[in-house]
This record gives sequence, structure tokens and C-alpha cells, in this order.
Amino acid sequence: MVGSERRRSLKRRLSRAVETRLVNRVVRTLLARGRLGGTYAVLETVGRRSGRARRTPVANGLQGDTFWLLCAHGDGAHYARNIAANPHVRIGVVEGHSLRWRTGVAVPLPADDARARQRELGRGRLGYRLDAVLLRALATDLMTIRVDLQS
Repeated sequence: MVGSERRRSLKRRLSRAVETRLVNRVVRTLLARGRLGGTYAVLETVGRRSGRARRTPVANGLQGDTFWLLCAHGDGAHYARNIAANPHVRIGVVEGHSLRWRTGVAVPLPADDARARQRELGRGRLGYRLDAVLLRALATDLMTIRVDLQS
């Protein structure tokens, strides 16, 4: 029990380091240039301590006026903790060569089957399915967050 918890903690720390220092920087740069729009979007939360805008690249889970997030580290993820403190968010989705921002309210759904949601969102979207492989490899506590977007 203790060993598995220690491995989970190590996996979370390593995956956060890879995500924040490598993956997020590259994806953020490409998104700013209007690339990867079919696969990625940007989640903007308000920092729970700083009050500053925090932008995180996420898989593009847009379906109409709903945006689905799959959180790799459950309610322990920084953006999930920011959402718990302030559920008002913005989602930036690539349109043309720039981001189109929409506001919404995020609702964590810990009882939702995140893996089934991931399969549903990945149907017919190769880039999303490839991102899902990376997410599953890094995930320690997969959780769904639904964002109800304003029209």
C-alpha cells in the first residue's frame, strides 16, 4: 500500500514536470500560431492564490456549447484546484490562425466514467486519440470536468 502510494506520488511529480516544462510550452507556442487547433485548446483559470490568469493547454473537448476536460490528476491537478476555488473559466479554441475565447462555468464530475468519455471524444479524431494515449500514460487519477459555455 505504501509502495504503491509512493509510486503514484512519484508518477504525478514526474508527469507534472514533463507537462509544465516541455509539453505545455511547445503546445502553447503552436496554439498561439494557430496550429494544433483540432487537437488542443487553452483553458484559462484564475489562480486560487495569485488571482492571476493561468493558461493550460488541454485536449480540445468542444461539443457544441459544452467543453469536456479530462484531468489526469483528478482534483489534485492545479487547474482543478483553481476551478474548485473559482469555477468561472475561459476556453480558447483555434479558429483560423488565432484563438477564439469563450467564457463558461466548470463543473467537476468525479462520478463520470472519464475513460468512456475519452473514447467518445476521440471517435474520428486521430490527434485526440494520440493525446489520449499520452494522458493515460501520465494519469494518476483521471477525472472529467464539464464546462458549460455561454453562447
